[in-house]
Order: sequence, then structure tokens, then C-alpha cells
Amino acid sequence: MQLSTDPPPRVLHLTQPVDGGVARVVMDLVRAQLATGTHVTVACPDGGGFSQALRALGADVRPWQASRAPGPLLPREVRQLGRVVARARPDVVHAHSAKAGLAARLAVRGRVPTVFQPHAWSFEAVDGVAARLALTWERWGARWASRVVCVSEAERATGVRAGVRARWCVIPNGVDAARFHPAAVDPVRAGIPLLAAAGVDATTPLVVCVGRLCRQKGQDVLLEAWSSVRRRVPGARLVLVGDGPDAGRLRAGAPGDVLFAGAAPDAVPWYQAADLVVLPSRWEGMALAPLEAMACGRPVVLTDVDGARESLPPGLGTRCLVPAEAPGPLAEAICGLLSDPLLCESLGNQGRRHVLTTHDVRRATDAVAEVYRELLSGRQAQHAGRVGCGDHTECRESSHT
Repeated sequence: MQLSTDPPPRVLHLTQPVDGGVARVVMDLVRAQLATGTHVTVACPDGGGFSQALRALGADVRPWQASRAPGPLLPREVRQLGRVVARARPDVVHAHSAKAGLAARLAVRGRVPTVFQPHAWSFEAVDGVAARLALTWERWGARWASRVVCVSEAERATGVRAGVRARWCVIPNGVDAARFHPAAVDPVRAGIPLLAAAGVDATTPLVVCVGRLCRQKGQDVLLEAWSSVRRRVPGARLVLVGDGPDAGRLRAGAPGDVLFAGAAPDAVPWYQAADLVVLPSRWEGMALAPLEAMACGRPVVLTDVDGARESLPPGLGTRCLVPAEAPGPLAEAICGLLSDPLLCESLGNQGRRHVLTTHDVRRATDAVAEVYRELLSGRQAQHAGRVGCGDHTECRESSHT
């Protein structure tokens, strides 16, 4: 969807982190917006592959050296961001994740239409005093967001229950089904050196987990479940794809036959190589990895956190969802699917069709463009309920809906 303004609108995306699902969402939005003639600036930590890829697309990248979490440098980060905003002169500011959302709303304070997309709530990521502080901020900071965009209805409902009063939009995550597509397992596995060196061939039951190695993604729970899987499915192998702060601890506690692939610039071959993709998260908004895996025609097992049920084809919750932080049920689900290849194939086909019809990236980028269009035209919702942010998007005025 093109934003019909002359001259073309100026959009400033702010993001920290610059990896994982948040980075992929930002990249998809930037690519789509540039294609429509929108002037796109991205403020983010510079010097890595993410900023280089953005520049290659044609985006104006402004270095914003911010840490992932709030800390004593926050005032300086906010001032730096204020200078970026002044130079970029955006018509719309779109802040991604808790840290960018915090800094952006403090720097802009409603002077420019501001979209905040939490990509999972900050107060779910911490405990005790830190959680209370994060929740207090999200309640207060919502006044400086023209729209709060959630990636699932469950994520919105979590914010509502927590007392965050906002102008809500729900825009489910989407993936590029042309890039994430099925492929024959045998040649894919043969082409991955780590698997070939480990003797993993087309007959090996292979479970893959793609995600940052951190508490949120729950790889420690998967490793705890894996001992039971190994006993019940002889020869099964597990690959953890990703890097992060828990990498050392996970490696130290993992059985010797668990493979650590490190950060992968392209996760597609890993999805295609898998018999089953598992994401045992403790919290999410709507994770991209399961959508990418299903687009590749692979079955998934997920923990029943925000966005998980909405990401699955209807009716698959009983087979593909398990409670969070529950190694026993996780092992049961993995073993049940690995022992039934025909069921895995059927689930993979259902997942692919579901992504094509419900989670295509173009639906998501068009819905975001519609949010921008409404903000740029000055229209605000006057009542609770649907107000036209796209055919799969909910916009609501307050937390009382």
C-alpha cells in the first residue's frame, strides 16, 4: 500500500535490538516502504550486518549507540536520539521493542505521530522491582504513542490486563513465503557442514531450535527435555541455532551430541533441514521462527505464550502447543511427532498453507502503511472497535475493550 502524500512521507524507524525477529520485521518494513517511494531513515546501533543491509536497501541509517536495556546511559541515549529526530525530520516515528520505545517516547513526547511496537512486553522479561518499574513506564509512556502496534491479540490482551491504556492496533507478524519455502531434506543436510561432519543424514530424526540463546527463548527447558527424547527416539539430534548471553551456560550443560550452530545469517537451510522445529519460549508477542518454519513446510512445537495459538493453523493447538517451562510435556510432544513422519508431513503442509493465507509479509506491511496513512491524515479513532487498519488488523482506543 502506497502512502499517498506529496512529497512522499518521511518515516523514522528506531530499533534496539538489531538482531533476531525485531530486526527481520524492521527490514521487511523498510524494504516495502522504500519500494513505494517513502523516505526511510533507521536509527540503530551501527557497525554490524543489520545496518549494512539497510544501507544496501537504500535506507538512510543514523547511528544510535544504545544498549539493549535501560541503564545509567539512558539520558545520553535519549539526547542523541533527539538529535537524530531533529535531523531526520520524520512525519512518523516507529519505535521497535521496549528500549527503543522508551527512548523514542522520551525524546519525541508526542510532538510527531509515534508508533510503538513492543514485540513482547518489557515487564514480562524481568521480575520484582524491575518488572514494576517497566510496567509503570509502559502505563505512563502510552500517552506518547499515537498507536501501540501489537503482533498478536494475546499481546494486546496482556497489555490491557496490565493496565496499559493505549490506542491499540493488532498486526500479526508475516514472513516472505518466497524466501522461506520447502526443500528436500537430503541435499539440504548434505550442504550444511556442521550436520555433515556430525553424521546427520536424511534418516536422522532432527530437531532444530532457532532463536537468541537467552532466557526468553527457553533453550534451557529444551535441553532438560532432551534427555527424555534421546531415550525414546534413539539417534535423534538437536541443533540450537543462534547466539546470545546464555551460550556458554547452555553449552556447558548440554549433552555432547547437541549441536550448537551459532548465529546464522540465513536460517532458511536450518528450517529446511529439520524434521521438527521447536521454540520453547517463556514469553513472546508472536515469534517469527515458527512462522518461518511453517513457511518452509516444517511442523512446529511451541510453548503456549502470547501469539503462539494465533500463529498456528486452527485446531493444531493440542498437538503443537505445550505449557511454558514444562520439560515433560515438551518431551512428550517432540517424541510424539518424531515417531509419526506422516503426521509431521501433514502438519508441515497445513502450516505452509496457513502462512500463505494468513501471515504473508505483504499483509503486515500493508497494514502498517494503513496505520501511517491514518496518522498522517490526522484521523483518530472516536470509539472502541474496528476502525479500518487493514483487513486483519484491530485498532482500539483504550484498555476497556
